[in-house]
Amino acid sequence: QVQLVQSGGGLVQAGDSLRLSCAASNYTSSRYTLGWFRQAPGKEREFVAAITWNGMRTYYADIVKDRFSISVDNAKNTVYLQMNSLKSEDTAVYYCGRGPERPSSVVSKYDYWGQGTQVTVSS
Repeated sequence: QVQLVQSGGGLVQAGDSLRLSCAASNYTSSRYTLGWFRQAPGKEREFVAAITWNGMRTYYADIVKDRFSISVDNAKNTVYLQMNSLKSEDTAVYYCGRGPERPSSVVSKYDYWGQGTQVTVSS
């Protein structure tokens, strides 16, 4: 059974930084990618970033590409999302998910999800 366990998140002020982690177990294949999405109240889940397991390819949503950074630690089977210069509009529940071999921004192409973690940015 594939498991994605998230950690990090919390309440921060605008301009602060935060790092989310997503530890994967029972699969660590280069056939898959790991992505981050977020979902604000009343809104659909939206793509944030994705990375291949070898870390060679990354893909960002335009709204975060200059502030967020995705990385992978293969020794720990963990993917990170470093979020800098946070804004109130970044407030959402963040999810990591297992995606297809080629990084994708499409929710339906992800088959396993983490439990979600709340990020709240106060202005």
